[in-house]
Amino acid sequence: MNFLERLEFLKNCDMKTFENKVEIYKNLLEKFNRIHNLTRFKNIDENIIDSLKILDFKDLSFAKNIVDVGSGAGFPAVFLAFVLKAKFYLFEPNAKKAAFLRAIKIECELENLCIFRQKIEEYKPDFKAELITSRALMNASSLIKLCKNFTHKQTLFLLYKGSKADEELKDFKDYEIFEQGFRKYCLVKV
Repeated sequence: MNFLERLEFLKNCDMKTFENKVEIYKNLLEKFNRIHNLTRFKNIDENIIDSLKILDFKDLSFAKNIVDVGSGAGFPAVFLAFVLKAKFYLFEPNAKKAAFLRAIKIECELENLCIFRQKIEEYKPDFKAELITSRALMNASSLIKLCKNFTHKQTLFLLYKGSKADEELKDFKDYEIFEQGFRKYCLVKV
């Protein structure tokens, strides 16, 4: 069974194009990892599924501008950008990781991706985001404070968390948590 068959929402996507982009991503990651050691993930397929599984629970197509904080090797933003039509703004201060993300943008022809080699708090945006994503970067309160220049009343945070998610979100009033295995996909409105 193809690992992507574990994602329900993909049944409505152009699978050939999606699979081609995933293959390009995997080849580039292997190439960059030999030189730069971008990630220590042993199972890339599981991390791709983890990046996209939220779409089986929640429709995120409403977002026109999506910000990803601490993009690293592109999880989850690159894979979300494969299937969502939004404009993505990826913030990754590490030069090697930012260079990898630029290579992915070019090779996968992701015109909807903008990569910034800087910390999010250093950027002065001229737009507001409908969705802000982050995968295990820092606690929710700190992250939300860092992103204040990007938010408005409708901004939703998608936080990829582990077992301590409930404790971390206890002071928030408006949130949902979807679970899949060890992962808790937290949607927080502030």
